[in-house]
Amino acid sequence: MRMPQARGPLSQALTSALADRPGGRRAVPMGTAGRADPYGEDLQLALYLCYELHYRGIDRVADDWEWDPRLLDARAALERRFLAALRRDVPRHPDVASALAELLVEPAGGTGVSAYLRDEGEHWQLREYAALRSLYHLKEADPHAWVLPRLTGRAKAGMVAVEYDEFGAGHADRAHSQLFAELMTDLGLDAHYGRYLESGTADVLATVNLMSLLGLHRGLRGGLVGHFAAVEIASSPGSRRLAQAMERTGAGPAAVGFYTEHVEADAVHEQLVRHEVIGGLLEQEPGLEPDVVLGLDATVWLEDRLGDHLMSAWRTGHSAVRVPL
Repeated sequence: MRMPQARGPLSQALTSALADRPGGRRAVPMGTAGRADPYGEDLQLALYLCYELHYRGIDRVADDWEWDPRLLDARAALERRFLAALRRDVPRHPDVASALAELLVEPAGGTGVSAYLRDEGEHWQLREYAALRSLYHLKEADPHAWVLPRLTGRAKAGMVAVEYDEFGAGHADRAHSQLFAELMTDLGLDAHYGRYLESGTADVLATVNLMSLLGLHRGLRGGLVGHFAAVEIASSPGSRRLAQAMERTGAGPAAVGFYTEHVEADAVHEQLVRHEVIGGLLEQEPGLEPDVVLGLDATVWLEDRLGDHLMSAWRTGHSAVRVPL
């Protein structure tokens, strides 16, 4: 992935540091992190870049930066600001059962971005949606795999079963990230990993940063399971609407096929995640229930923020991306 342009003092300090060699003694300056907008462009881009070193890396940035103590200190400052804001701002259900119950029920016909794209969406809006979502879908199952060594028993077995499907069930051409790359090609987009980071707004970066944050910290394993559940449970009905949107606009067979695959697969995954992954985790570690709730509710809350951004732009005929595609 290419290094993007900085969006403020935090991301500027980080990009400047990463241009140097790792292993030095000077701190990566994050003194303003405690006062930065936790959902703003600057902090979210800086955090995204810190996390990207744990995925596929950044062009011309040395691999040794991944575990450099100075970078970890800088990342921790950004994480504290983001996580504290989520704990403060996200309305939370009293327990997992009530959070899941709300996720499992939606108005007839659906609401939000997927319903809008199905009924009214234009080709340019589908392209913007796919470009923004590529920041997640091209790494789709990766952050959830970090929780595997932190689980045991039913929770681990259920998680592995779902992840196996996400990675293509042994077939590289069926991996969901590969299917999404083919969707992008159908829409005339560049399917290279990280290509549309410059176009991604803070709202979309936050949805990806949440899963990286939860995945990289063993102490937040309950939150990662909650995030995973929210994604899988909401996926099937939303994917059906998006498949219909792609079909209505003539987006192409790969574009339709990606979402059709998720309609079928995630309907099965939802059952596994609820009964085996969450059920198995809380049977062994009931004290993690508040973290599971946080993961569930924070995922929905950040997705709603992103949806509000997209809808407010599109309904007024404006683009929802920072940089034109």
